Amino acid sequence: MDALLSTGAIPAADTGYDVDNSIQCGANSDNEWFYRDNPTAGNKRTFTFSFWHKRSQLQGYQADNYLMSQGSNARFHFAGHTLRFMFDGNSTEMEAAGRLRDTAAWYHIVLAIDTTQSTNTNRVKAYVNGVEYPFNNNDWPSQNQESSWMSGTDMYFNTRDGDGSYDNNGYWAEVAVIDGSALTPSSFGEFDSDSGIWKPKDFKDDVTFGSQGFYLKFDNASDLGNDSSGNNNDVTLNNLTSADQAVDTPTNNFCTGNDNANVHVVSGQLLTRGGTKYTNPSGRNWQTIIGTVGLDAGKWYWEFETDATGAFIGIADVEDAVVPWNKNGYFLGYGDNNSSTTKSLGMYSANGVIYNDSGSATGSSYSSGNKVACALDMDNRKIYFAVNNTWANSANPANGTNGATWNTSWSDTVYPAGSCAQNNSIFFIYGGYTSLSSYTNTDANGYGGFYYTPPSGFYAICTKNLAQYG
Repeated sequence: MDALLSTGAIPAADTGYDVDNSIQCGANSDNEWFYRDNPTAGNKRTFTFSFWHKRSQLQGYQADNYLMSQGSNARFHFAGHTLRFMFDGNSTEMEAAGRLRDTAAWYHIVLAIDTTQSTNTNRVKAYVNGVEYPFNNNDWPSQNQESSWMSGTDMYFNTRDGDGSYDNNGYWAEVAVIDGSALTPSSFGEFDSDSGIWKPKDFKDDVTFGSQGFYLKFDNASDLGNDSSGNNNDVTLNNLTSADQAVDTPTNNFCTGNDNANVHVVSGQLLTRGGTKYTNPSGRNWQTIIGTVGLDAGKWYWEFETDATGAFIGIADVEDAVVPWNKNGYFLGYGDNNSSTTKSLGMYSANGVIYNDSGSATGSSYSSGNKVACALDMDNRKIYFAVNNTWANSANPANGTNGATWNTSWSDTVYPAGSCAQNNSIFFIYGGYTSLSSYTNTDANGYGGFYYTPPSGFYAICTKNLAQYG
């Protein structure tokens, strides 16, 4: 079941079909979701849900983050990082065994329902990344039973019934609702012939959506709720705007903050805004978050903003940040989530000094509202910092002069990292989601969204660039 590992490591720049956009939905006080308002009832016995989803916050909120709901008897959500599906009330509530908590990954989730089937186990099928995702109990619907799904009740995504509770932090892409057919994952995706990794495919002209089906591509920033199926079954947005459109997608997966590997983790830390904003709560010492992508070759660019009076941003060598999987390919998490960073290099906000485990170098101080850029050259083991587009220590990343270096005792792989004091936040600008219209600059390949133009030869941390340069 290796297909469950993730699309986070797509090895080929050309996937055959590109998903250009996703939508980023926030939880907590953001109350961001989308929903089909007052639909006409469809086929309540036979239907399919298919979507790609990337989780970005696992801690600090509520465990049962909702994917979908359609009234109190029709719910689909995470429960302890497994999937739980309610067909029509508690008597048909089923839970799967595998935990899905890899915040570096895009998961393709398909739920296919057909209660006309004579065999009860064929009436509800779930799949993750092209592989069947088994349920571990026997609450199957009866034959020909009608569901609360596909009814005339509002159908919600990213929340429970639109009541502002159990919202979810993450990205959505390629959302499809099929009315009247129970489809398999092969209708929506395929295994890459070279890597064996599950990837999206263009399915619009190959499936029958049914009269109440719809297809959300999120490709029109001015009309993110547009239905691309041809049915004109648009969805309504709640607290979502054009600023929530993202370019982090299943075919070009961007680095974000890793909620599984935040260092010296404490309760109450929050990763919000699509895993790009890290907040250290009150009453805590300095805390650290690392990125989801480790880098061992190539030249990479990203930016930061902070509201911190004390911040330290740069890179870390996290020696024990090893992703564990069980024998079936399900992600297990990072044990007690207490990885220890023994080596780090970063620029301190208060005095601008660039510190590492072997000494210090001249940098530039920064404060709230400043834009801090990092240019990391893993081929020559150097890093460069800029504050408001002025490179510290008169450095020039493009020609390799005056970069800060680190001790040779480090391992071959480093992670983007940031630390801040209590009651402060860091906003990571990796390019996949910025939420601000001013982030319009891309790298030379046209990827990412940054406040400044990356220096020549440096690229956004995303899977298409990693396939080429990493």
